Amino acid sequence: MSRRDRILPFVDKAGLGMEIGPSHDPIAPKRDGYNVHVVDHMSREQLVQKYATEAVAHDRIEEVDFVWSGESYAELTGRAGAYDWIIASHMIEHTPDLIAFLANCEAVLKERGVLCLVVPDKRYCFDRFRPVTGIARVIDAHLAKQRIHSPGAVAEYFLNVVRKGPELGWAATHQGEYSFVHGVEDAKTGIREVIDRGSYLDVHDWCFVPSSFRLMMDDLFALGYTALREVAFHPTEGFEFYIVLGRQGSGSGHMRMALLRAIEDELAQSEPLPPAPAAPPTP
Repeated sequence: MSRRDRILPFVDKAGLGMEIGPSHDPIAPKRDGYNVHVVDHMSREQLVQKYATEAVAHDRIEEVDFVWSGESYAELTGRAGAYDWIIASHMIEHTPDLIAFLANCEAVLKERGVLCLVVPDKRYCFDRFRPVTGIARVIDAHLAKQRIHSPGAVAEYFLNVVRKGPELGWAATHQGEYSFVHGVEDAKTGIREVIDRGSYLDVHDWCFVPSSFRLMMDDLFALGYTALREVAFHPTEGFEFYIVLGRQGSGSGHMRMALLRAIEDELAQSEPLPPAPAAPPTP
């Protein structure tokens, strides 16, 4: 079952859709007959140039209908309550304000519209050693109207992201040694970029395992921060899981304590690590 097969059953091909940030790998491409508006941070020409030296299918890069520069999707498209579906793959973890992202999607969806998300599972990608995101930071970022990632989030990213062997994302059965991708100097540079220049650095702000994301959505709904609830869920395949949200959703269907226990179980399912090498003696 491909990633497209897990998402497209919830997409009305006859309806109007939006795909956010498909880059060079759209899930519902125009060439396959989908009536879709593509939202990205660059035009198609700029994306082709960006990936010019990379081994990707350049002909799969979609014509970009709306180049996003920070405004709401309703402002960007001029269409409130117009879309039957939205697809966002590996997008939500990059958003400085997760709640605002959900609200932006909600504002352009029809009453029965759905938001289809593909989310990296932190156990099987470069976020492996970063902590699971709790609701405190998500709410605080929203109340602060955060538009760029905080210096702390940038530091945590640069200090802790890893490869497993040569891979930045892997299946549970993948073998390999972990190694850091960046170092302390990268973290220092990133912090300065944020504090001194107010730069947006394209890092993962939020890290999830499947049950932590499902709990986050249940809690955000219960607290009144979103009207979107879980419609459907598909567990991790490879290094990503799949969740569909909508106003008509009924939530995860699990009690909070069950999800909290499931988070612990999922974290425990990560492969056991060999003992870390001893630190060199202090002179």
